[in-house]
Amino acid sequence: MIGLVAATANGGRNARHLRDSWPDAVLYEGVVRESVARAWRECDGVVIFLATGAALRLVSGLLGDKDEDPGVVTVDDGCRFAVSLCGGHEGGANELARRVAGSLGAEPVITTASEAVETPSLGAFGAELGFTVEDGPDLAAVGRAVVSGDEVLLVSERRWPLGPLPHNVVRAESPRSGTPSVVISDRIEAPGRSSRPSVVYRPSSLVVGVGCSRGAAADEILGLLRSSLREAGLSEKSVARLASVEAKRDEAGPHEAAAILGVGITFYPAEALSTIEAPNPSEAVMRAVGTPSVSEAAALAEGGELVVEKQKSANATVAVVRTPVRGRLYLISLGPGDDGLIPPMAREALWRSALVVGLDQYVDRVRHVLRPGTRVEMPPLGSEVERAETAILEARAGGSAALVSSGDIGVYAMGSPALEALGDADGEVEVISVPGITAANAAASLLGSPLGHDHCSISLSDLLTPWEAIERRIRAAGAGDFVVSFYNPRSRGRDWQLGKARDILLEHRSRETPIGLVTDAYRPTQTVKVTDLGSLRVEDVDMLTVVIVGGSQTRVMDGRMVTPRGYTL
Repeated sequence: MIGLVAATANGGRNARHLRDSWPDAVLYEGVVRESVARAWRECDGVVIFLATGAALRLVSGLLGDKDEDPGVVTVDDGCRFAVSLCGGHEGGANELARRVAGSLGAEPVITTASEAVETPSLGAFGAELGFTVEDGPDLAAVGRAVVSGDEVLLVSERRWPLGPLPHNVVRAESPRSGTPSVVISDRIEAPGRSSRPSVVYRPSSLVVGVGCSRGAAADEILGLLRSSLREAGLSEKSVARLASVEAKRDEAGPHEAAAILGVGITFYPAEALSTIEAPNPSEAVMRAVGTPSVSEAAALAEGGELVVEKQKSANATVAVVRTPVRGRLYLISLGPGDDGLIPPMAREALWRSALVVGLDQYVDRVRHVLRPGTRVEMPPLGSEVERAETAILEARAGGSAALVSSGDIGVYAMGSPALEALGDADGEVEVISVPGITAANAAASLLGSPLGHDHCSISLSDLLTPWEAIERRIRAAGAGDFVVSFYNPRSRGRDWQLGKARDILLEHRSRETPIGLVTDAYRPTQTVKVTDLGSLRVEDVDMLTVVIVGGSQTRVMDGRMVTPRGYTL
């Protein structure tokens, strides 16, 4: 939960905006000092709309252990800056500052050492993947080595979508004596754990299936779970969740065990579990709950490797599965040319991507956003399949890759070929799409409001779509009186299609129908022209132009195209 505290009228307006926008935000009203103290006790993060000096005096008496204190962000009264005041890493204030800035249009101010040199914070390393750091004395020493540029080894049995790593962090199969190490493992005796200095991270990689008799106590379930993990050499900190059969949903024992572990629990229908092949089925279990296996089948329900077969106590059974690593594929929309129109979500996704793939002009637009260590691939125009496959290969290997396009990546761009190439990935790749401002939207905003009523978009490129199909769609749009946005209207090798489209539309609407031509929207070379359908000069258009043809109700008012919505004014 995020607590919001404001001391001024303007701060209150911004705080209420966040409260109304964020489902996890609560506004504390009343005496400011008392509100801050309440938010401090009750929330994971606190946003104070107040000058940093005043906010610092309010929280100074509340500061305790940095591992337990909430992160604090301050926002000035002009809403220009969101300052990560304290708890930057452990309290999540750095991420909270970026979140506040994205919602309010402010600039995040983050001064922790790792962010200053754009290296990952070891305190928050892998947090979005569910990693927890093993208690130990070497965190600061390894962190200093990362920031200082000294060689640091990354030792992991599996690859994870960690995002870009600094050049001095080198992947290795095993640690070296005296070389700082970052180790990721769910094994109690993780490789390199005894090598100093080292930091061990526990990934959320284990699912524990649980079966139990009616009334089985949480203590018995936990005792069996912990002994089974210990015998297998697996860390309890890597347990991501428990799983069982739907028939056990009303049993208190599994719920209490999950609560003590601090994890969730999932219940599956017996019919679903009965289709999963498990090595130790039981006829008695089948008669009791409708599936021959509970603990093994529930643990295996979402795939993975069974690393601990069914273990029994008097009233409980457990089994453990190591889940597969899911790589990440970000499909990122960059919007039109201006940097201010790049979505905040796109910046965050680029920050988390170890590999960025796209046309050179798109990648060049975001180079300043990329973290050090980010790899870049730029297959040329015409290599769309290669671009998609390059990003997918990285994600399938357990890494994190971004595929970037201008406009919206799902509109005449790389979104559909990427998803087609990915196919049925069986859950091995997590796909995260970032929407953007389309070329038609950008052109329309510069022309006025031509898309104020029903409209459609049609690409005039017949490289992938037969002209006969394109022509049918133009005729249908004309007959339906749709405002039409034409993409890919003309190139050196395709110089007749726009003229033909104009002639088709003239069969359905007058020569005076307004038409807008926008080239290089929101770029320094931008041009905007409003004319009419009968006067359209095809030679004024190229591949970087969006052509918007109005409908029968579209008018030109003070030089702007307007398609009325139909309200009575």
